[in-house]
Amino acid sequence: MPEPSPQRIHLSQLAPDEQQPWQTLSSQQLSPPPHVLLRDTVRTHHGRQLAYTYRPRGPRAVFVLPITLAGEAVLIRQYRYPLRAWVWEVVAGGMESGEDLLGSAARELREEVGGAAAQWLALPAFYPQPSVSGVAFYPFMALGVTLGAAQPEADELIERHVLPLAETYRMLDAGEILAGPSALTLYQARAHLQARSLL
Repeated sequence: MPEPSPQRIHLSQLAPDEQQPWQTLSSQQLSPPPHVLLRDTVRTHHGRQLAYTYRPRGPRAVFVLPITLAGEAVLIRQYRYPLRAWVWEVVAGGMESGEDLLGSAARELREEVGGAAAQWLALPAFYPQPSVSGVAFYPFMALGVTLGAAQPEADELIERHVLPLAETYRMLDAGEILAGPSALTLYQARAHLQARSLL
């Protein structure tokens, strides 16, 4: 099976359409940069006036599916306080000041699972919550990963799990991986793994 063409890493911002079905009547900034929160008063296409609260943009984040030299997936189980539960996820984190996307992905791989990759593949980027935010997420596959000691942040509670790819995708298809961006990263990686005869 031929390998899918690598996707461009940059997610171009959508330009506003020439014809706007909703009209902005006023805009109020509720919080300062870098996490700007706006509340606009808008008139909808039905003529109704309403308040719409959203983040016009946000910090970019990276998501990484690590694949070891033995062809296994490295997932994490992380304690997520809002859910009061442990959640299966891929490696992920926000970009830091001055980082490019690949540098951020490599740092998160090193910190969360102690990993270093021989090869990187960018997967299609996406908007996780376009109804409330302009934040963009950038998924990657990290190939030929070797594992060492993890360096999690002080408040992160993370377990590292090295799993056969078949088991990882069984979990995905069974609905056991509930973190949306992690699930989408796995879905996007599947065709590439199949093309490399890893799955």
